[in-house]
Amino acid sequence: MATATIAGQQRYGVVLDKGFVDLSARHGQQWPTLREVVEAGALRRLGEEGSGLSPDFALTEMRYDIPVPSPEKIICVGVNFPDRNEEYKDGKEAPPNPSLFPRFPRSFVGHNVPLTRPPESPQLDYEGEVVLVIGKGGRRIAEADALDHIAALTLCNEGTIRDWVRHAKFNVTQGKNFDGTGSIGPWLVPYVDESQLADIALTTHVNGKLRQSDRSSRMIFSYRKLINYISTFTTLVPGDVIVTGTPTGAGARFDPPIWLKPGDVIDVTADGIGTLRNGVADEVLS
Repeated sequence: MATATIAGQQRYGVVLDKGFVDLSARHGQQWPTLREVVEAGALRRLGEEGSGLSPDFALTEMRYDIPVPSPEKIICVGVNFPDRNEEYKDGKEAPPNPSLFPRFPRSFVGHNVPLTRPPESPQLDYEGEVVLVIGKGGRRIAEADALDHIAALTLCNEGTIRDWVRHAKFNVTQGKNFDGTGSIGPWLVPYVDESQLADIALTTHVNGKLRQSDRSSRMIFSYRKLINYISTFTTLVPGDVIVTGTPTGAGARFDPPIWLKPGDVIDVTADGIGTLRNGVADEVLS
């Protein structure tokens, strides 16, 4: 299930090889966006319905948006793979709790939409990640029950302006929230059972060259732990997005660093989810 803008109107539906099935035209009065579909627990049913219908639009007519419009919260995990922790070369073991920071919806674009390189810095970097979308809200969710609160999976390129994550002593928010520097998509894959999460192979390629590769089974903090921990301090609600952490291999870790530039193409791929692809373009100043 994807969200897309077609003929100037935001719609949701199923992406087939032959085109886009517009389910918002059929169910929009009841569920205006995919956020309401997720909240109603209807994602899987509508996806199955759409898969049996003929497309309403050609794929060339659609512009992908982030799958869940206007989520209440987008919470990102900072260091969640062993090799990422070792990158810091501080001799410290992984901390007992995850590092977290917020991102704003405006900082993300959809699949096949170029990431924006702002004029303030050339240090645009990539981070491929698996994303959880919350389907059932809750507070202080037990680890044993955590996966029951997942509605869907998708992907993120958690693009970062590296020098702006060092503008304050303990703050990465600025460098993580430049408009259009990251992406989420292409679509939502309904969560069925834990086998989908157990050992996801996650890779990031830049211009066809492998830069990042790891598996979800090696994460420091499991999906269960993340939902449990985050819901301790904030109430999770349907449509909330948890970006679960990136493997080693971002451009900042090369010597010298390799920053993204216009013309580059980044592919984030995960088992059972698909590929999120984006180019890069300089911001057009008005």
